[in-house]
Amino acid sequence: MTTPAPGFAASICLPIGSDADLAWARQQVRQTAAGLGFSLVQQTKLITAASELARNTLVHGGGGRMEITPAAQGASRGLRLAFTDTGPGIRDVGLAMTDGYTTGGGLGLGLSGARRLVHEFAIETEPGKGTTVTVVAWATGPPPSRPGAR
Repeated sequence: MTTPAPGFAASICLPIGSDADLAWARQQVRQTAAGLGFSLVQQTKLITAASELARNTLVHGGGGRMEITPAAQGASRGLRLAFTDTGPGIRDVGLAMTDGYTTGGGLGLGLSGARRLVHEFAIETEPGKGTTVTVVAWATGPPPSRPGAR
């Protein structure tokens, strides 16, 4: 079971409603990841994923929030990021996760690219109700799996 990391606040919630909020969100992810012992390469991967997901929250979801939660599982330290909006939702998650698929004129690497940069990735969405994308990255790699765990 993932628990809050000792010595860190349970979570930080940041609004995502403007480009300035995107910059602030990236800065907060970097500071928290560095404090948890993420290497520079790990920080860069996580910040890149966070940047893509925060931009999707703003552009496609009409804004929302990002929740940053330091996590621990045994000796493993990690960071969970949840991006939530109340926008139109994603009608076809499978298609949206396909490399090259885009509705915004970009390269189409946002969701699928972010998924490759983290250890855990989940999408909850309902058309007309919004989307939550949750990712988890571990500073020292994912914790060992437990029998029966997914």
